[in-house]
Amino acid sequence: QVQLVESGGGLVQAGGSLRLSCAASGRIFSEYTMAWFRQAPGKEREFVAAISGSGSITHYGDSVKGRFTISRDNAKNTVNLQMNSLKPEDTAVYYCAGSRLFRVAPGAYVYWGQGTQVTVSS
Repeated sequence: QVQLVESGGGLVQAGGSLRLSCAASGRIFSEYTMAWFRQAPGKEREFVAAISGSGSITHYGDSVKGRFTISRDNAKNTVNLQMNSLKPEDTAVYYCAGSRLFRVAPGAYVYWGQGTQVTVSS
């Protein structure tokens, strides 16, 4: 069982930066692909970024490539999302998720955090 708790969301102006963190419980954190998804009101949950268990492989959604960076620290059981050059369309609830598979589909992820709100003002 893995429990995930996100933090770091908030209100930021367009062009600004935020850093999200996800703290995970469990002794086998390094065996899991970790990912960030987001969901805006009235929209489907969208893949943002994923990182393999070792941290050697990352993958990003097209809308955030070049602006967001995912990283992990397996010694601390944390995964982070550095978000730069934020746009109003980045406004959403951001979720941390874990899976034994390296996938972009939300259905592949079995562990989810409660979400953290990110609001980008224009």
